[in-house]
Amino acid sequence: MKTIMYRHGRMPLLLKISIGFFLGIIFGFIAAPMLPYSLVLSSYVMPFIELSGKIFLRLLTMIIVPLVFASLISGISAVGDVRKLSRMGGKTIALYITTTLIAVCIGIFCAELFKPGTQIDVPLGLHNYSPSVKPISDAILDIFPVNPIASMVNADMLQIIVFAVFCGVACIFSGETGEKVSEFFGKMAEVMHSVTRIVMYFAPYGVFALIATSAADFGLHLVAPFAKIIAAVYSACALQALVVYSLMIIVFCRRSPLWFFWGVHEAAITAFATRSSSVTLPITIDNARHRLGVSQEVSSFVLPLGATINMDGTAIYQVVAALFVARAFNVPIDHPLLTKIFIASTLASIGAAGIPGAGLVMLTMVLTSAGLPVEGIGLVAGIEVVLSSASTCINVIGDAAVCAVVASTEGEDLTHKASRDRMPAVNYGA
Repeated sequence: MKTIMYRHGRMPLLLKISIGFFLGIIFGFIAAPMLPYSLVLSSYVMPFIELSGKIFLRLLTMIIVPLVFASLISGISAVGDVRKLSRMGGKTIALYITTTLIAVCIGIFCAELFKPGTQIDVPLGLHNYSPSVKPISDAILDIFPVNPIASMVNADMLQIIVFAVFCGVACIFSGETGEKVSEFFGKMAEVMHSVTRIVMYFAPYGVFALIATSAADFGLHLVAPFAKIIAAVYSACALQALVVYSLMIIVFCRRSPLWFFWGVHEAAITAFATRSSSVTLPITIDNARHRLGVSQEVSSFVLPLGATINMDGTAIYQVVAALFVARAFNVPIDHPLLTKIFIASTLASIGAAGIPGAGLVMLTMVLTSAGLPVEGIGLVAGIEVVLSSASTCINVIGDAAVCAVVASTEGEDLTHKASRDRMPAVNYGA
């Protein structure tokens, strides 16, 4: 019987992922200027690396729908008390909204501090980039599924969550039958957690491939002219994590922020590489349970909801990018404009999909709502991958922070439940 342990040989998997991450950055930046001159590199090496990264993404993506659906139903039905469920849901949504509002304020502060866009010359003939944005009424209507099976096929996470919540609550009211259904989905969720650990065996190579491809695509030559907006977004993200989330962990969980960041390090790196909080969700749930010690009951409810509506990093990205466009087009920045950007960025971040590139689409709504030139999308598009990597990382860390806080306020003792440095072994084959 073969066994995949959390530690591979003498080196922890987490360390291997970190090494793959940094090696990917170095390789990508070195390869970027050589691509036009090396046939082997451009035709064979980079396509193979890109394919490896896409395979890793697909392996993670295949877990999302069954894991979220099974985890939500088993987690909600395990609560056993609708009043407790509504209390926990109220705290979760309140924390998510609060952290998002703080993130927008931090984004405005850093944008005013670095003043990105002041030295950008808007090129002539800039193409309009205006993807369609749904009316608010349609966006609300789209929350509710017409066909739950179709929602699962299309991986429409918000509709899946709504259906799963109804099923979970129905299990509570269905007595013995509901208990059997809950038990089935609980076992299914455990199997999907095991699948997640098997997929994570390939994480060091997948993270290396994704980061190397991105770094080779944009290179240092593209990053340099936009240093201010990159610095503003990354600084705001760092403040959000090191100040806001750290204080949450200290005040509510009575734990060291180092304990928390070490616990979610694996999910954060994966989020940075994949630029998708939805794809990272299985790893976030696994980290919350096995590293932070959060119960399945809480993690199965809080984290899928957060991956759908809690986008603190995206809120930072939106507000900094909007102010960047305003300065680039010489639009006066006054209090009415800041108010419009504040409201639009908050709403856009809540409605953003947890997939790569979604932030750029939502930025269109922010610019339109604030009366800013939508042509500014063309300026941001070139460095979208750089900005969204940081914002997605913060999205995932924020979800985990709220999850830990909710668990603590529900009376869970995170000190003794976390398995810290390793996860249970996964057995497969014969």
